[in-house]
Amino acid sequence: MAWARQRWLPALLVPLALALAALIGSVQAGASVSLPPKTADEILAMIARTEVRALSGTVVQTAELGLPEVPTAGPGIVPGATSALELLTGSHTARIYLDGPSKAKLQILDRMAERDFVVNGGDAWFYNSADNSATHLSVPVPSLADRGKSLPTESTRPDIPTPEAMARHFLSAIDSSTEVTVGEASTVAGRSAYRLSLVPRSDGTLVDSLSINVDSETGLPLGVEVRAKGQPEPAYSLAYTEVNFSTPDAALFNFTPPAGATVTEKPVPMKPMPREMGDPAVPAPDEPVPTPGGSSIPVLPRPSPSVTGEGWDTVIGLPAGTAPADLTSNPQLAQALQPVNGGRALTTALVSVLILDDGRVYAGLVPLDRLESAANAQ
Repeated sequence: MAWARQRWLPALLVPLALALAALIGSVQAGASVSLPPKTADEILAMIARTEVRALSGTVVQTAELGLPEVPTAGPGIVPGATSALELLTGSHTARIYLDGPSKAKLQILDRMAERDFVVNGGDAWFYNSADNSATHLSVPVPSLADRGKSLPTESTRPDIPTPEAMARHFLSAIDSSTEVTVGEASTVAGRSAYRLSLVPRSDGTLVDSLSINVDSETGLPLGVEVRAKGQPEPAYSLAYTEVNFSTPDAALFNFTPPAGATVTEKPVPMKPMPREMGDPAVPAPDEPVPTPGGSSIPVLPRPSPSVTGEGWDTVIGLPAGTAPADLTSNPQLAQALQPVNGGRALTTALVSVLILDDGRVYAGLVPLDRLESAANAQ
């Protein structure tokens, strides 16, 4: 399915997007261990059946993507504007706390600053100690009656960068373009783990292989490692170095901005709940959405991304005007782009991005020339 093929790219772009919101996390696998043999299908079933709903732990991210260094201070540099690039180079440590589907906390612990992301029910906070700024997002929580059949399952988690979240993005798109095998078991965060290996059956992708370390007791992914072709060390890794499956203290999910902090409020509109075919109670796509005052907000059709290629060779194309502003206008990111015919490009060991002068954007786990070919064909 085209929808499934598109997910290979978002899976690896998860850290890119989350870094913009000051999030992220690395793989530190220990010595090999002896575990009862399991097939790849059995390990996949362990992941699907995991019942871990609460935990606390430390994650370490290591990224060797070949990104150029970008200044983080100086004339014209906005505090915090380089978070995405900072978190995609070198090594970063973070503390993670999870409790069910609606409570999460991530603390990025860098030498010069701390960045926090806290979700507690309908409230989400982003805090950056570098400039003492906080952003508060209020997310409307629908009642049980409104949710109906759409009530989230207990396995739902806030979308924060854990090894489990990244592993599930990749595994949800496994198809014939991928060889799935079982590697040598090892220890991660002091726990024995099976190793699942994903190898592209393609010569056109930048990805050489992807490995997932799966806790032998709980089935929870403990680490993800991505290797690029022609690069001896992992290009990107994300893993726990310490993990505890006890429920964290509820007070950890309460957040109060420090004295003197600059607070920005950003309400988030509630998405319409899915409805069954023919149900008149909920607007269909492109129908006006009613508001509490009785008026309605017109919903305009959105251009759909284009998809070229399949599996690991997939190229996603965004029509002009649909790319995130941070991607096209961030002055720090602009310094990492190289000029190419008709636009600018960002090339890394795993991902290439082409930003054309006409506003179109193409991205994929492929070399730059594949993006240029896809753009020229449209």
